[in-house]
Amino acid sequence: MKKVKKSITVLMMCTVAILLIAGSGCNKDDDTTPARTTTYTLNAKHVLGVSGTVTFTETSSNSVTIDIALTSAPDGTHPAELRKNSAVEGGAVVITLNPVDATGNSSTLETSLTYTQLIAYDGFIQVHKSTSEPDVIIAQGDIGGNILTNKKITYTLDTIGAFGVSGTALFEERVNGNTLITISVTSTIAGEAYPATINLGSIESVGGGPVVSLLSNVDGTTGKGYTNIRKLDSGMDITYENWLVYDGYINIYNTTINLNDVICHGNIGSN
Repeated sequence: MKKVKKSITVLMMCTVAILLIAGSGCNKDDDTTPARTTTYTLNAKHVLGVSGTVTFTETSSNSVTIDIALTSAPDGTHPAELRKNSAVEGGAVVITLNPVDATGNSSTLETSLTYTQLIAYDGFIQVHKSTSEPDVIIAQGDIGGNILTNKKITYTLDTIGAFGVSGTALFEERVNGNTLITISVTSTIAGEAYPATINLGSIESVGGGPVVSLLSNVDGTTGKGYTNIRKLDSGMDITYENWLVYDGYINIYNTTINLNDVICHGNIGSN
């Protein structure tokens, strides 16, 4: 009788052990979480019709897969890289990515930056037509901290005199607090470049206010000018929120930056 009880006890202990092991295996599977992933848009620049995406996928705590997928890309292979700063500023190459192949795809395993660092990075992706034509950019797009939020404000730019140039200045907030300023005007002359500035004070200021930020020239062909602002020309940091209350105005000039050459202007911020 004692032997029977002992056998039953051993059998029960083995059964419990098996159940515990099986249960442990199930819990491990339940704890598995999918890899984190973030996708950004790539837009055409010098080659019309090209579009695509770049996707960051966390493959481990210290590695990320960077996948580029383009549509309507030209034939051949296309060099690609992650660069510092925003696309409108340009910047040095930080990571050389595997080229985009004939299928429009590229995949690179990166270990110098983590997933968390990349999705907050001050950078952009750029894809070139070929090694022999590196200045021809077929697609590019901001990533990480340079992505635009939903916050934006538009100011009116009025014409001066008989020039007829007028339009708007769009201020957009980036995730990192920097500001993308887009000047859009009409009646400019194709092939010309028009200087633009942000000045202290208002357009009603007698004698005008000093220049606090030199903007990118407005392209006479497109009527557009793009500037990313992190600091004033004095070196002082300035964020999108600061611009909303800034005592300033924008001037656009015909050829040179002087008060007698202003062809378009408009108040911004608190004005």
